[in-house]
Amino acid sequence: MFVYADNAATTAVSSFALEAMLPWLTEKYGNPSSLYGFGQEAREAVEKARRTVASCLGAASAGEICFTSCGTESDNQAITSCARLGARKGKKHILSTRFEHHAVLHTLKKLEKDGFEVTLLDVRDDGVVRPEEAAAAIRDDTCLVTVMLANNEVGTIQPVAEIGALCRERGIPFHTDAVQAVGHIPVDVAKMNIDLLSLSGHKFHAPKGVGALYVRRGIPLLPFLEGGAQERGKRAGTENVAGILALAAALQEACAKLDENMARVTAMRDRLITGLSKIPHSRVNGSPERRVPGTVNLCFEGIEGENLLLALDREGICASSGSACASGSLDPSHVLLSLGIPYELARGSLRLSIGEYNSDEEIDCILETVPRTVESLRSLSPLWKEYAEGRREHLC
Repeated sequence: MFVYADNAATTAVSSFALEAMLPWLTEKYGNPSSLYGFGQEAREAVEKARRTVASCLGAASAGEICFTSCGTESDNQAITSCARLGARKGKKHILSTRFEHHAVLHTLKKLEKDGFEVTLLDVRDDGVVRPEEAAAAIRDDTCLVTVMLANNEVGTIQPVAEIGALCRERGIPFHTDAVQAVGHIPVDVAKMNIDLLSLSGHKFHAPKGVGALYVRRGIPLLPFLEGGAQERGKRAGTENVAGILALAAALQEACAKLDENMARVTAMRDRLITGLSKIPHSRVNGSPERRVPGTVNLCFEGIEGENLLLALDREGICASSGSACASGSLDPSHVLLSLGIPYELARGSLRLSIGEYNSDEEIDCILETVPRTVESLRSLSPLWKEYAEGRREHLC
């Protein structure tokens, strides 16, 4: 049986999204910046998609949505824009967390080289930021707070509404990387006190290569790409019309089926957690309560995560050990290390991310295959032999 359990990396394009984009790849290929009717038809389609995305996010107006190429670009533009605006006022401090996606952390590192000071909050062993610690870390010269809505590796949901409220009280822009949340849990930018929000279409059944950035009215957004005046001068480059329409269609479908999908995916996820946590000397990572429906992250003593992934692949199961953007790194996940998980244990991690396209039969297959594979790998591991013989103390 083939089982795709890496939906946090990317998802299959839905038939609804594909149907929405196909005409704009074939007969309706006009440039939306062109003045003639053929181009203006594309322009109107993009604006309709903008209204759809704004509605799904609870935005006050369609003008608060800027289309981008992906979540990474959205993160980069939001953070860099707020940093540049803050610097103009003499504010060069940014507050974030230790387990953000690298699209955020690498941008912050780059800004540090430009003279900004960055404070990274701890997330405790449950993978959840404490609002009171965020409040204590905010300074008079803080120009931006950026905290992800849902972690991409362990799936924990952060208290962004509370943190956003703190920022709103102090007049500080609040950005959230919601790439792993939008389309999977309810997201309302007004109710959650969000000023800027990043999302990526391929995480909820739109194609790769299209994303969006929500920017609350009154928050200036500086261009990240120079060139034309597309996206009201906020993002140069000819719009990806087909991708934008697919993103809007996929998001509309996801929001319409949100309650149904959340209930079904959560039930499958809980079956995975219950079954796989029975494996001796294993650890489920992240809060069991504050978690997106489809993500399960575990560590297994005595094995290497890479070996586990390759063995599962031979069994027809697609999974990961963490973020696809960090694939190929020999180091343990920075997310798991930020939770205080020992280096040695973090090397034996497995992330299973399921969605509404998965079936109960596929969950059965995972529950049968993973324990057997872990046992097989441990039988070949010199490290596990040391644990078994009592020469090394168990970590979990």
